[in-house]
Amino acid sequence: MRLIAATVCAIAFASLSAPAKAADPAWMMPSILAAARAEGSVTVYSSVNESEALPMWKIFEETTGIKLNYVRGSDAALNGRIAVEYRAQQAAWDITLTTAVSHLNPDTLKVFDLPEAANLIEAARDKNRRWYSIAANYNTPAYNTKLIPDPSVLPRSYEEFAKAREWRGKVAIDTNDAKWLSGMFRHFGEDKGRKMMQEMMDNLRPTIVDGHLALARAVGAGEYAIAISNYTALTHNVQMSGAPTDTFVLDPVVVFMHQIGMSAMAPHPNAALLAANFAISQQGQAYGAKFGRTPVRADVQPNPPDSVSRLAGRTIVPVTFGPEDERKWKRTYDEIFRPR
Repeated sequence: MRLIAATVCAIAFASLSAPAKAADPAWMMPSILAAARAEGSVTVYSSVNESEALPMWKIFEETTGIKLNYVRGSDAALNGRIAVEYRAQQAAWDITLTTAVSHLNPDTLKVFDLPEAANLIEAARDKNRRWYSIAANYNTPAYNTKLIPDPSVLPRSYEEFAKAREWRGKVAIDTNDAKWLSGMFRHFGEDKGRKMMQEMMDNLRPTIVDGHLALARAVGAGEYAIAISNYTALTHNVQMSGAPTDTFVLDPVVVFMHQIGMSAMAPHPNAALLAANFAISQQGQAYGAKFGRTPVRADVQPNPPDSVSRLAGRTIVPVTFGPEDERKWKRTYDEIFRPR
């Protein structure tokens, strides 16, 4: 009896002193976890820069034991690659994260459901279930706070900005802001919108910069005083690195979603579902918020905390492109800002 009692006491003490096993995160999908691990890996095509994306995906790898292959490229380059691989019926990728998933041929994308999607705002869920959002891209002008220490001198409206010849040679714009342009036309009307944009081009003569991150960094470095429009998340990202830059908000604010989609021919379908569920989860979006990305979940605080509240009172114009929309509005954008 003494031996039994001693043994029971030893077991009880061991159970109290042993560290508790960490609970699985909320995004884990137990019903497919074994199948996902058996697939061994997952391939992600993404436009998110490696310095931000790879540490996030390392969390996924360490939690699941599934190897992640990361392919980085621009939205246009990745969509072009996906189109070529689809025509050749190559099952090369599993999920893609860009601002242009909705531009893809719908046949290339799988209709899929994610448990964590219930926690997203409505605008972050495609009604056809071909994509979900990991973040919102709000578009506002940005400026260099060292070159312009007094923000009261900044334009107070786009109409005023378009006429402000004093900024000529000091402003820049991305090589393709077609979504922003379409939202501006929707807000102002096509005739007024086109006239204002042409006036902006003629008066400001903006430098064309290839890539929104490059544009944010260029303004932060003082190469340009103002970006006519850029993603607030990228301006905040550069600001958090110590650069003297910030946003200033004009009406309207065009917004579109950073999307995640799954290949209709995904070679690792279960691992793809698990990776996508992680990306839209609280843990995934909280990680993105560290870099200034604007979450699309109520349970994740934006960073900076006022990055969304400072948009209050402005007209928000949501934009989602399909395949034909991108081509149409890119032509219109080039006609105005990149005339031959």
